[in-house]
Amino acid sequence: MRIRATVAAVSGALALSALAVPAAQADGTAVPNLHKPTASDVFGVKDKAPRASARAAEALPVISKVVVNGGKDITVGTTAAKKFTVSVTASHASGVSDAYVDLWHGTNVDDDIDGLLMPNEDVASCKNASATTATCTLTITAYPGDDLYKNALAGTWHVSAGALAADQSAVAYTDFYSTARVQRVSRITVNAAPEPVKKGKTITVTGKLSRANWEDFAYHGYAGQSVKLQFRKKTSSTYSTVKTIKTSSTGTLKTTVKASVDGYWRYSFAGTSTTPTVTAAGDFVDVK
Repeated sequence: MRIRATVAAVSGALALSALAVPAAQADGTAVPNLHKPTASDVFGVKDKAPRASARAAEALPVISKVVVNGGKDITVGTTAAKKFTVSVTASHASGVSDAYVDLWHGTNVDDDIDGLLMPNEDVASCKNASATTATCTLTITAYPGDDLYKNALAGTWHVSAGALAADQSAVAYTDFYSTARVQRVSRITVNAAPEPVKKGKTITVTGKLSRANWEDFAYHGYAGQSVKLQFRKKTSSTYSTVKTIKTSSTGTLKTTVKASVDGYWRYSFAGTSTTPTVTAAGDFVDVK
């Protein structure tokens, strides 16, 4: 596994320092010993913003917006790392000089985190909209088989967000600002046969729905999923759903229809919380 980095308090900046030592699961799989940074770790302004809370007596920055990956789900395949942008819009009387976002997976931020995606940069790049408001951006890279070392990490992740006042007098920080979805890339195929076919005869439409496995770096069939068989006439640009079928135990698809007119057949999967939507390119069948 790639060595994980954790953060140490350095005034006005995020510093990557300590190393995480892999631990072992019951099945022998190495898992990272993940350290979730606090506000003081991130910004080096201690006693200003305890985790997920703030002292009412202080004029804290106000975080008005956090965007992860442009508002889209984060989809990761079997080999390529996925780099995405995160941004924080915040305001403070003195302005905003830095911000922070990470994504974490688990049930308890203090002692039950099994996934953590941290920024690539030490300090965010902030663009001022006014003297008091700025939007700060960072990037995060997710590596399959490393950050995403088990398939169970697919689904909903928590989003932490923080902002530092320009005069470094206060920090706004929460480990529960919002959520984002990290998903296993999906693939779907279709083949309609025979081609050509006589009108009224049977067309057999086969295919397969599969998704990325972060543990063995291959694509495996996605079993028991509802998939729509769709058709559009040669003269049309719009698909309509003909029927809905389920994938087999190995992710395969197979059904039959009667040939009527020339057109394109495709399978379309709506997606789940762990797997994104995917639609096959249409397969043309010439009806004689």
